[in-house]
Amino acid sequence: MGDAKHTACFVLAAPHSGSGKTTVAALICLALRKRGLSVQPFKLGPDYLDPTHLTRAAGRSARNLDSFLLLPERLRLLFERAAAGADVAVIEGVMGLYDGRDPTTDEHSTADLARLLDVPVVLVIDAGGMARTVAAVAAGLRDFGQGSRIAGVILNKVGSLRHAQLCQTALEQVGLPVLGFVLKQPELALPSRHLGLLSAEQASWDEQKALEAAQYLNLEALLAEGLNVKAPQRLSAAASTTPISLPSTRIAYAYDQAFHFYYPDALDELRLAGAELIPFSPLNDLHLPAGVGGLLLGGGYPEAHAAALAANKSMRRSVREFATSGRPVVGECGGLMYLGESLEDPDGQLYEMCGVIPYRTRMSAAVQLGYRDAAALVDSPLMPAGTAVRGHEFHYSTLTHPPAHPAYRWTAHDGTQVVEGYALGNVLASYLHLHYGGYPAVARRLVERCQKGED
Repeated sequence: MGDAKHTACFVLAAPHSGSGKTTVAALICLALRKRGLSVQPFKLGPDYLDPTHLTRAAGRSARNLDSFLLLPERLRLLFERAAAGADVAVIEGVMGLYDGRDPTTDEHSTADLARLLDVPVVLVIDAGGMARTVAAVAAGLRDFGQGSRIAGVILNKVGSLRHAQLCQTALEQVGLPVLGFVLKQPELALPSRHLGLLSAEQASWDEQKALEAAQYLNLEALLAEGLNVKAPQRLSAAASTTPISLPSTRIAYAYDQAFHFYYPDALDELRLAGAELIPFSPLNDLHLPAGVGGLLLGGGYPEAHAAALAANKSMRRSVREFATSGRPVVGECGGLMYLGESLEDPDGQLYEMCGVIPYRTRMSAAVQLGYRDAAALVDSPLMPAGTAVRGHEFHYSTLTHPPAHPAYRWTAHDGTQVVEGYALGNVLASYLHLHYGGYPAVARRLVERCQKGED
């Protein structure tokens, strides 16, 4: 099945969040990989954590597909680029099947993505406390939408083999096959934390128990349904994997327990633009890598490691000196917090940060969450003033005061104008997560600016 024309593709959807999509997707990826198949996992939406579980299970880096952050043609290109050459593409949906940005349309929902990519939908339904009603839920999801192809149902949290049989009998009455089931096992549930699920690196994972849990999944039927699609086409090397003809530019990017929120396709876009990405740890390294032309500080959990970040004074000094040198510095969300003067934890404990930007942050009980249609207010290492860009916010921290040198403006749902971030000279810091895979020009501009920083 190694030829791209034989790649099986399907998307896992559910009636609502919490149905077990991530767990079931990970079990499928693991079971298929153990059969010797190459499995390319995907996650719909901007989430950084679910993909880590899929990556661990598949042994292959999961990719985000977000139809808000990525225009349709870019989304299809990134999907095909990653799926080409894999035996199976497993796509985990988000929330309920028809839940998107607007409750009046399917736009940016799992159903919308399935139609865009022309792949079948496999419903994951939590069958706990239900039998015949499972059929009503599944049939309702199938009949509500226009153009979605529901291939069948995977039952999750099934109480017994008898329970599975009862659900299957009911589903047969509405013409929907059962493509497998997972017995209820509390140890399979992924634990929660204050900012959502734990990443795969932090969550326990017993591979043998996972394989036992996957024993009732009908992998043959899943593959057969997944092959009933237009397969991804193999892209030319020039279009998919070969960097453009620019001298290699070294960019340092923070990667450790405190900073690890990056879209793999976004990093690939920087590489395609000519960047050599050098990882470093703000927690453990004493200084930035030598000979780099730019600095990228992604999102993560700096508040969970604030004491250690504050204690690493030599690294904070190295970041401060790098910013003073005039070379590009870009911080996203957690990166903004680290670049600021201080970070206040939920207990009121204050930790000194890098002091690159004159902002202070504190943790809050309220989450700032949502997609943003933003416009750049000033020139920055990523874009010229006036550039329109789409991004995503998800953070519990907040600034202690209004931004002094805002980077972006957007209109909130209530019509109010919001200014956000910091942009001055060579430094850009913002709570806005951008997907460079959707904006190749942004990646090229950053690489070009970093290249000049090396001159």
